[in-house]
Amino acid sequence: MLEELFAIHREVIAATTTKIRRYLYDLIHWDAQAICILGDRGVGKTTLMCQRLLEEYKTVERALYISADNINVAGRGLFKIAQEYFLYGGEALFIDEVHKYPNWSIEIKNILDTFKNCKIVFSASSSIDLKLSKGDLSRRVVYHNLLGLSFREFLHIHEGILFPSRTLDEIFKNHVNIAEEMSSIKILKLFNIYLSHGYYPFFTEGFEDYLSKLNNVIEKVIFEDIAVIFNLRQTTLPILKKILWLVSTTEGLTPNIDNISSSLGVSREMVYNCLEHLGQSGLLHNLYPAAEGMKLIRKPGKIYLNNTNLLWAINGTLKRDSGIGGARETFFANQVSSLHKISLHSQTDFLIDDYYSIEVGGATKNFDQIKNLDNSYLVVDGIPVGYKNKIPLYLFGFLY
Repeated sequence: MLEELFAIHREVIAATTTKIRRYLYDLIHWDAQAICILGDRGVGKTTLMCQRLLEEYKTVERALYISADNINVAGRGLFKIAQEYFLYGGEALFIDEVHKYPNWSIEIKNILDTFKNCKIVFSASSSIDLKLSKGDLSRRVVYHNLLGLSFREFLHIHEGILFPSRTLDEIFKNHVNIAEEMSSIKILKLFNIYLSHGYYPFFTEGFEDYLSKLNNVIEKVIFEDIAVIFNLRQTTLPILKKILWLVSTTEGLTPNIDNISSSLGVSREMVYNCLEHLGQSGLLHNLYPAAEGMKLIRKPGKIYLNNTNLLWAINGTLKRDSGIGGARETFFANQVSSLHKISLHSQTDFLIDDYYSIEVGGATKNFDQIKNLDNSYLVVDGIPVGYKNKIPLYLFGFLY
C-alpha cells in the first residue's frame, strides 16, 4: 500500500513549483501538531502544503502527501494509512481534500490522539461548516484560510515585481506616495488583466483556457462539493446555477426573495438555503447592512460574486459583457473583506470596520455623495494616482 502512495506522492511533489510562495505561508505557525488549510477550489492549497513538505521534510520517508479522494486512500482508510506510515518511521502526513473523505474529522481526531509526536497538515474546502464535524478538533487543530491571489501577488507572479503589502490605514493616509512607487509599470493595464484572469494561480497555465478552466471549477464546486457536503438532491443543483447567473448579470444584486422564489419555482426556504450554500462555498459574497444584531438577519442586503474572475467566467458562458460597475464593487468587497469587516452603508456603497465610508466608482466620480460624511473616501477605477480622499481602486489589492 505505501509503495503505491509513495509513487503518487513523488508525482505530485515533482510538479510543485517552489519559486514563489503565497502570503499565507509565512503566517502559519508550522510547529503546531495539526494544521488545516481552508480555501476555495483552485486557490493553491495543494501547492502551499507541498512547498512546506519540500522545505521542511524533503523526502517521502519523512513526510507523505496523500489526497483523501484517491481510491487507494478511500479503500484503505486515513487512520490505517497513518498507522502504517508512522510505524514505518514517517514524521508528518499531508492530507489534501480531506472533506471528500467520509467521517474525516473522527479519523483525524483518532490519528492525533494515537500518534502524539507526529504532525498532520490537511486541506479542506472553505465550504465546509466545521461545526458539523463529529470529532472535537477545535482544541487540536489550527485553522488558516487561504484566499485567491491579491492584485499584489498577481503582479509578483505575472511580472516578477514584488511590492510590499499595505495596511488599510497606510492606503488611506499615504496612497499618493504608494501609487507613485508603481509609476514604472502599466498598472491600469495589469489591473484590468487581473480583474478577468488573475485571481486563481492557475492563470500561469495560460490565459487562453483560463475562463474555461474556471467554469469547470464552478461546476465541480456545485456538483461535487456543495452537493456532497450539504447532501443536496440533484434537482436542487440547477437552482444554484440559476442564482449564480442572476447575480452575475446584476451589478450587485439586492435580493427580493419572493421574486426569486417565484421566478425559479421554488420555496423561499430553498432560496435562503441556496444563498447560504453558495456563500459558504466561496462562489458568492453576501453582504449585510451595518446594524445591530446582524446575525439574526438571514437575507443579505446585497449579493456579489466572490471575485471578479467568476464574473468574467459566468458572463462569458452567457455571452454577456461583464458590467464594470459590478466588477469594481466586487473587487473592493473581495479584497477588503480579507482582513476587515465590510458592511453596506445607507448613504454610500460600503462601511469598513464601522468607521470608513466608501463610495466606489469610475474616474469621473465626484465627492457630492460623501461630502457630509466623516472618514469618507472615493475609491475610483481608471486613475493611476489619486489625490486627497480620492484613491485608486487597484491599491486595495495590496492588503495581503
